[in-house]
Amino acid sequence: MAPEPYVDVQRSPEFASLRKALRGFVFPMTVAFFLWYALYVVLSAYARGFMSTKLIGEINVALVFGLLQFVTTFLIAWLYERYSSRKLDPLAEQLRKRIENGEKIGAAK
Repeated sequence: MAPEPYVDVQRSPEFASLRKALRGFVFPMTVAFFLWYALYVVLSAYARGFMSTKLIGEINVALVFGLLQFVTTFLIAWLYERYSSRKLDPLAEQLRKRIENGEKIGAAK
């Protein structure tokens, strides 16, 4: 298949809104997770006394922060799935149907 239809889709307002919706979740979440991870690394390097504070038995703050990194990862994946189902999938499905029906993308419906 010639690349022109794909270029038309890429340049369409519908595709732009899909990308904007994706970026609206991905960029802020990436920044938030990076800052959270950087806090963990910085505290581990420069606040050893705080990070070695025992909370329960041999469980210290550093271990809790480390485990929370995994929890945060799964939370972000869950949030993305919810966001994608509500915001991205309907836009993508609508665009896909228009492409499959041979409609001119970017034209009035």
